[in-house]
Amino acid sequence: MGNKNLLILGAGGHGRVVKETAEAMGCFDKIDFLDDNSEIAIGLCKEFKKYINDYKYAFPAFGNNELRMKWLQDLTNAGFELPVLIHPTAYVSPSAMIGEGSIVLAKTVINTSTVMEKGCILSIGALVDHDSHVGECSHINTGAIVKAGDTVDRLAKINAGVVYSGKKTLEKIFF
Repeated sequence: MGNKNLLILGAGGHGRVVKETAEAMGCFDKIDFLDDNSEIAIGLCKEFKKYINDYKYAFPAFGNNELRMKWLQDLTNAGFELPVLIHPTAYVSPSAMIGEGSIVLAKTVINTSTVMEKGCILSIGALVDHDSHVGECSHINTGAIVKAGDTVDRLAKINAGVVYSGKKTLEKIFF
C-alpha cells in the first residue's frame, strides 16, 4: 500500500477546507471525498471500508468533535493512516507535538513545547502559545488564542476570537 491517496470523510465547508489544505501541502497524489449528501463525493461515508486498498490515508472532516472522534477510531480500526495536515502558512514549533488526524490551518501558530492530541482542529489564525496542551478532538476556532501553559480539555471548543486562559498546567510554567 505505497500510494499517497487521501480520502476525506465529509464534503461540507470544513471538508473543502481540509482538501485545500491537503492540496497546499503538495504531498498527496489523489484526494477524494466520501459524504452522504454531496454530489462531489465518490461514495457514502458508511462505505469507507471498500476504499482501503485505493487510499492509504483518511481524514474525518467533521466540525462536530464527538463525531470526529468516532470516525477517527473507525478509520484507524479499518487500517487507514490518519495524516497530520498543516497548511504551509502555519508556524509549528519544532518542539511541538501534533497528534494524528489533526489539522492546522492557514496563519495558525503553535508555539514551543505545545502538545496537540489527535483529531484537533486549529482554525485559521488561531494562536496556541508555549507549553500548552490541547486535548483530543478539540477545536480552537478562528483567531482564538490559547495562552501560555494552558490546558484545553478533550472535546472542547474555543470559540472564534476568544482569549482562553483556562486550566493552568503549573508544572510546565514554573519548571
